[in-house]
Amino acid sequence: MARDREIVEAVVRDEHRGPSPELRAALDEWPGLHYWASRADAGRLVLVRALAPAPRERWWIHIALFAATFVTVWMGGALLLGVTTSTLDWIGGGFYVPPAAIVAWMKQNQGGLSFAMALMGILLSHEMGHYFAAKRYGISASLPYFLPAPIELNFFGTFGAFIRLRSPVVDRRQLMDIGAAGPWAGFVVALLMLGIGLQRSFPITGSEVDAAMIVSIGRNQLVLGDSLLTYWLRAMIVGGGVVELHPLAVAGWGGLLITSLNLFPLGQLDGGHILYALLSDRQRYIGMLAWIGLVVLGWWFKPWWIWAGLALVLGGGRLAHPRVLERRRPLPKWRWAVGWASIALFVLSFSPIPILI
Repeated sequence: MARDREIVEAVVRDEHRGPSPELRAALDEWPGLHYWASRADAGRLVLVRALAPAPRERWWIHIALFAATFVTVWMGGALLLGVTTSTLDWIGGGFYVPPAAIVAWMKQNQGGLSFAMALMGILLSHEMGHYFAAKRYGISASLPYFLPAPIELNFFGTFGAFIRLRSPVVDRRQLMDIGAAGPWAGFVVALLMLGIGLQRSFPITGSEVDAAMIVSIGRNQLVLGDSLLTYWLRAMIVGGGVVELHPLAVAGWGGLLITSLNLFPLGQLDGGHILYALLSDRQRYIGMLAWIGLVVLGWWFKPWWIWAGLALVLGGGRLAHPRVLERRRPLPKWRWAVGWASIALFVLSFSPIPILI
């Protein structure tokens, strides 16, 4: 019994496995949800029923954060197209924004709209992947909280997004599905945006920059690092040499970076969920090695030290994943394939030095 749900695990008699018409009718009348713990013919059935109504969502908070983040990401996209802009330059006074100022701002930054739609689509897909997977198992989950960022600090215009799980995760199958759904959903959109953006990017001949991908921000050029995926896609679509990225390609590149950051096998990150679902308590040893690897990489890219510190904060000072309620319940075979595919996705999308500073 979880604090907000009744969870029943039953071994179904042979004549009702499959399930039988009688069991199917009973499941249709069950005031909750169900799933087979492994294969249906193995006869292990899990029933879940809510004991209390889900908390009411404070929609205004989610809408306000989404809108604010969309605006700052929009400005980041405009910045990539050479528009001189500032996070607060369009505010007339206080919290009141004159309608004329809004119209003028939208005209000035209209080029950044496609970048905002692409990056916000990646973030939204990632978080809703988690959200719907949690709902599949009757877990109370919040809607996404988006985090805006001043473009003076972060040219993407956002620090990302997250959801809150209000209910405990019962077993490793649930943990695998919830942990993997977000990165894979976001990855699909990121890969699409990267492919479209690379088709609109163009090679630079005679460049003195020792790099493969560059982004122009005002008068400055930012050098982006490759992952295996970006290297292969860039070679297939654009060819060799230096490439100046279209804003859609930057959004796709950022989406792959977000995917790899979340797939680190540490504590409460998505990668920690996935690895614990695969290896149970042995996740802690790989998590420690991954954390040490981050610290070492920080000598070449200092923001890795920040991510290593944040991973500790998110894990409550621990790199090991907390135990689920029924950790001995076996993980279905095809979920093992999902887990190892997610690890492969991390390897393909990870860039050791994302930005050459």
